[in-house]
Amino acid sequence: MKKRFESPETQTPSVNLSRREALKLMGISPIAAGVLAGSGSSSFTEARASEAKGKIVIVGGGAGGIMAMARLHRALSDPDITLIAPNEKHLYQPGQVFMAAGEYTFDDIVKENREFIPEDVNWIKDEVKTFDPDNNRVITRAGEEVAYDYLVVATGLQYHYEWIEGLSADMIGQNGISSVYLNDPEKGTADGGSITWEWFNDLKSAAKTGNPKVICTQPGTPIKCGGAPQKILYLSDDFLKRDGLSAEFTFATTSGSLFGVPEVNKTLVEEVQPRYGNITNKFGHNLVAVDAAKKIATFEHKYEVQGDYDEDLEEYDMITKVDRVEMPYDFLHVVPPMSAPDAVASSPLGWQKGSAKGWLEVDRYTLQHLRYPNVFGIGDVCGIPLGKTGGSARHHGPIMVANLLAQMEGKALKEKFDGYTVCPLKTQYGKIILAEFDYDGAAPSFPLAVGEARWAWWAFDLYMLKPMYWYLMMRGLM
Repeated sequence: MKKRFESPETQTPSVNLSRREALKLMGISPIAAGVLAGSGSSSFTEARASEAKGKIVIVGGGAGGIMAMARLHRALSDPDITLIAPNEKHLYQPGQVFMAAGEYTFDDIVKENREFIPEDVNWIKDEVKTFDPDNNRVITRAGEEVAYDYLVVATGLQYHYEWIEGLSADMIGQNGISSVYLNDPEKGTADGGSITWEWFNDLKSAAKTGNPKVICTQPGTPIKCGGAPQKILYLSDDFLKRDGLSAEFTFATTSGSLFGVPEVNKTLVEEVQPRYGNITNKFGHNLVAVDAAKKIATFEHKYEVQGDYDEDLEEYDMITKVDRVEMPYDFLHVVPPMSAPDAVASSPLGWQKGSAKGWLEVDRYTLQHLRYPNVFGIGDVCGIPLGKTGGSARHHGPIMVANLLAQMEGKALKEKFDGYTVCPLKTQYGKIILAEFDYDGAAPSFPLAVGEARWAWWAFDLYMLKPMYWYLMMRGLM
């Protein structure tokens, strides 16, 4: 059963609005108009009816794959598109955080994938096991060989709970352990949202009789929606605060700060966390083991100490040290390490070295593969510095499609992805910092303070983004 909340202490309108009321209150402009205006390539060059020919294979039926398919289907006068994706259900994955907060249920975030796939698209309901770009083919799990002229890789990423010693995905929901990320797109499940909502309520029950220890983690790998670990931290704390309850919260992250955008980090440090007064940050801490029976989480803590003085360089050597730190907990929210799917990582398409090893090796601007010019990427699988959010994939769409069409037509690739990433960082019920940034730093779409938490962004995220996702993004219209 959904639970709705009043808006924060300030005299803002109630969060308990219907979608119709929220749309009427906010209007389609200026907020939605700004989003639409910033939806990617300003020229929308892919919208024309291109006469380009060639068999296109798209691998992946999530946000990136469906957006790519919709745009290509509309852009080509005679499309020859094959979609390889096992999932008959389509999950609105950003909605799992709202499930955890009690604002959505599972039914709010799921639709049939068939709703978005035209009848003339060849849909192979399977998963690619092998990428063979040297022979322009892929091989499915069932052993079917599928040839292509052009390939779009939109596989998303995978979670690795098992990389944490003593932990596995089937332990989520037991012994005080939760993870909002837990889902299975192929099976069409999103248990992490409902499990974390139960976790919120179990935490509240424990806080009524004591001061439970809560740990929220963030791993050292790239992750889907980098702000989600803190969203759970703040929403669960606020869930208690509204009933006059409290707990001892620890945020353990491998990072050295709360957020990479200075304006957002400043607000979190100076306003958001002081509002709660019960959060301890453990920077440089990576979760490596869990003893679920004893409720002990073990972290590797990396830090630097001053070594000997180097007379030639006239500075001290800095020595990196690693300690193992055990922390007891009553409640643990785990964000798992993440990677590209094995089929991509083990193929010639993945980066072979460096911090991006295994992720799809594409140019950060054109989204074209650096060694296979007939291969393009979209979404979380791309091995680029930024862009593992649904908002980024939305910006990838028109750029990638325009460049793919140019490649098919033998023209220069002119469209450039600027690294746009957006994170609606939920700092409490009814308040969101809309963190927008690109390769150069903060990149707000609206003339409002970058680091300011606002009720308007909460209403926008809760009431408007999901219908925009279903009826515009997934149909290639924005």
